Amino acid sequence: MRRSYLCNCAAGDIVEDVYVLTGKQLGATTTNKFFIKAFVSDRTAQITARLWNATRELFQALPESGYVKLRGRIENYQNNLQCIIEQVWPARDGTYDVADLMPHTSRDIDQMCQRIFEMCGSVQNRHLAAILQAYLDDEELMNSFCKAPAAQSFHHAFLGGLLEHTLNSMEVADTVVRFYPGLNRDLVLTGIFLHDIAKTWELTYDCAFGYSDSGQLIGHIVKSAMWVERKARQAEEALGETIPQRLIDVLQHIILSHHGTLDTGFGSARNPSTPEAMMVHFIDDMDAKMMMALSATRGKGGADGAAAGPHGGNGESSWTEYMKAFNGRLYRPDVAPADAPIAEETAAASQPVKSNGQSKPQPVAVGGASITNPLFESNAPRKK
Repeated sequence: MRRSYLCNCAAGDIVEDVYVLTGKQLGATTTNKFFIKAFVSDRTAQITARLWNATRELFQALPESGYVKLRGRIENYQNNLQCIIEQVWPARDGTYDVADLMPHTSRDIDQMCQRIFEMCGSVQNRHLAAILQAYLDDEELMNSFCKAPAAQSFHHAFLGGLLEHTLNSMEVADTVVRFYPGLNRDLVLTGIFLHDIAKTWELTYDCAFGYSDSGQLIGHIVKSAMWVERKARQAEEALGETIPQRLIDVLQHIILSHHGTLDTGFGSARNPSTPEAMMVHFIDDMDAKMMMALSATRGKGGADGAAAGPHGGNGESSWTEYMKAFNGRLYRPDVAPADAPIAEETAAASQPVKSNGQSKPQPVAVGGASITNPLFESNAPRKK
């Protein structure tokens, strides 16, 4: 059983357990003594760690990214927690649970994956449906898709995060497109399913989240667009007909532009130039930022054990720290909690009933209050 999680640690605590060690650096003090600086993390938080009086041999023995057992002291340094490592050993197999060390989705992977298949199966255009099927038939890719995080740290940064982010976005799209009859639902759903698909290849997530060399050189946006060409060829073989190049171009454009306009600085390769590309960008951005905002303010980030804020949040403050994504701090409290659950009779009461042949809405009880609209009551007094 795990002794403690980093999100629960405070200055003065002694920790001794297995953690993920990443980002090691060898430095020297003003007196030319070596020290090691790194990050240690579990599924709840990541903090800076230092090991004084180090040696080159010890530095070389530590993994670039891996599991280690350590004993250390938690200190407060410039209003942030850090761990002063006193001893460190290799982590022996069987002495730790990976689920304690890597944040992961709190939702059911199989259910989400099944829902993704259902959403993809609802696409009516035969060319897009064939392209989607080529992806869904790629067992290795789909296994990675269901496991990968959606980012290293920005949003949905937990195992299963890519699946959860994609499904959230597709569900939102399926609801929103109904309000815009001219919008092509098939293109929007396909674009959302594919917009981040190459994060399975860009990110590394075996024991810590990072970027592969290829991912840093090319990136998921360009790679995802490149994959469309290959999958389209496979779809053509299955269909026995050529897929229009114009359709492939538009689908690739959605992927290349899903980070928004070029001036945002988020790596978009093109400005969104179709209504479908705009919608994919809006929904992708909304889901990412909502996840970040809820995680920071309400501690509901979607990951099992993940706490709000960089070190578990500050429950004593009504405001978060400055968040670059929002250009400011966020207000934490939910000031309008539900006073009473919505009962079945409440929903039934909201249905109109006949009075003298006319529909008359009934008052809706909410937390003991009664809400009515006299404008729509047939016996409302007329103004003279």
